[in-house]
Amino acid sequence: MNTFEQKSNSLGIELGSTRIKAVLAAPDGTVLASGAHDWQNRLEGGYWTYHLDDVWAGIQDAYAQLKADYRSRYGQPLQTVGALGVSAMMHGYLPFDKAGHQLAAFRTWRNTTTLPAATALTERFHFNIPQRWSIAHLYQAILNGEEHVRDVAFLTTLAGYVHWQLTGKKVLGIGDASGVFPIDSARCDYDAAMLASFDELLAQNGLPYHLRDLLPTVLCAGQDAGSLTEAGARLLDPTGDLPAGIPVCPPEGDAGTGMAATNSVAARTGNVSAGTSVFAMVVLERPLQQVHPEIDMVTTPDGRPVAMVHCNTCTSDLDGWVSLLGEMTAAAGVTLTKTQLYTLFYQKALAGAPDCGGLVSFNYFSGEPVTGLTEGRPLFVRRPDADFTLANFARAQLYACMATLKIGLDILFGQERVTVDNLLGHGGLFKVPVVGQKLLAGALGVPVSVMQTAGEGGPWGMALLAGYRLHRQAGQTLEEYLRDAIFANAEGSTVQPDAADSRGFAAFLQQYTRCLAVERAAADAMQ
Repeated sequence: MNTFEQKSNSLGIELGSTRIKAVLAAPDGTVLASGAHDWQNRLEGGYWTYHLDDVWAGIQDAYAQLKADYRSRYGQPLQTVGALGVSAMMHGYLPFDKAGHQLAAFRTWRNTTTLPAATALTERFHFNIPQRWSIAHLYQAILNGEEHVRDVAFLTTLAGYVHWQLTGKKVLGIGDASGVFPIDSARCDYDAAMLASFDELLAQNGLPYHLRDLLPTVLCAGQDAGSLTEAGARLLDPTGDLPAGIPVCPPEGDAGTGMAATNSVAARTGNVSAGTSVFAMVVLERPLQQVHPEIDMVTTPDGRPVAMVHCNTCTSDLDGWVSLLGEMTAAAGVTLTKTQLYTLFYQKALAGAPDCGGLVSFNYFSGEPVTGLTEGRPLFVRRPDADFTLANFARAQLYACMATLKIGLDILFGQERVTVDNLLGHGGLFKVPVVGQKLLAGALGVPVSVMQTAGEGGPWGMALLAGYRLHRQAGQTLEEYLRDAIFANAEGSTVQPDAADSRGFAAFLQQYTRCLAVERAAADAMQ
């Protein structure tokens, strides 16, 4: 593949909560090469954070691995790409002064430290402002009297920060921007009335700026978001192989890339992303009738309104239990690979009782706004007469990954009567074939599909958005591009809800809801 041919491909980079991954895709979406770098958040000064030095070390490592993978597959160096884009965990707080200096440690989506601000803004705007949103973090810093707020000149997300360093442009894709401040989808911009309302709060607190001046410019999918600068090219590829001038698409959040990767950008479509956190998104046909603190209003990468239920924790506790069982097998002299351990654990879950035999598990590593908890403690509880088997235990761990999501979606499907034809699943919960898909379909009462490309996830979705920036035809919408150019011949499987699974999960959830009091007590007692 010569340099001319390489210019038809697109690069997506996504900074997830535990992995930074780069994916190179052909014009039809075929994955040509990939690379990854593992990292973890840190709890420092009371906040979950990542250091920005680690951001660049991780991006460079992931891209270097992608280059090596490309050379291994095709026998030649990767010298350029046609377009690229960056996505990352949404929300959080990254403030900078007018000289571009970071003013406070990056506060990630995982922090549940902004309840007073989120509550006050929700009441003021008559629009749900979750605790993890950037505007909640800014207002909480103001309420806290933090000295740095007077010097804020630019506020962005992690994806927005990386894009800024690569291109010099202070912009955000509309999907990522919708986790910063409420969006007016019709105008592809922040809501003007709410901006004016927040400016009143800034004036009341004696702050010398307007909010719009702090926030990145909003762009929709396919728009020009700048190009890679010489400095940006060296940040991404210190070897000097990658040239400047490559077109860059608007930076997005992991919600938007999940929608692109699952072809869930049309009305009545939706997807569930289940990894370290879990969230479900449904593209709406009409606005919601009420404000619900459990439901976020975000957008597709091209600006359509989306209802999202976001839960802070999904597979972390399950991963811990699988690791523990792996230690047990190793101690017994049997070495199983990570894939073998997970496959065995998931398959045992299928053999468990539909209601888990009286076992209840909470996977809360942090606070969970959907259930009103400000802190979390992983917890397993059972009655003395419960049917305590490995199969029931495994099923309870998988159910725990879905329970809080179900509580939020019941509001959407029940109270708001939102209709979704199918949910597309992607993320770690679905890597073992069928199991997570089957249990989730039963839990939610909705058909769940998993495509063969589901394992590629957000970075592949970002590569597709970069491909849309590069290849779209005049007037071609994102929905049309994904449908016709990427997913026309996509293969996958769909699992319908099983009645026994649905009844069993309902019984489990009833006990789970009653045991929330135990989880609260655990958080209070274990300080």
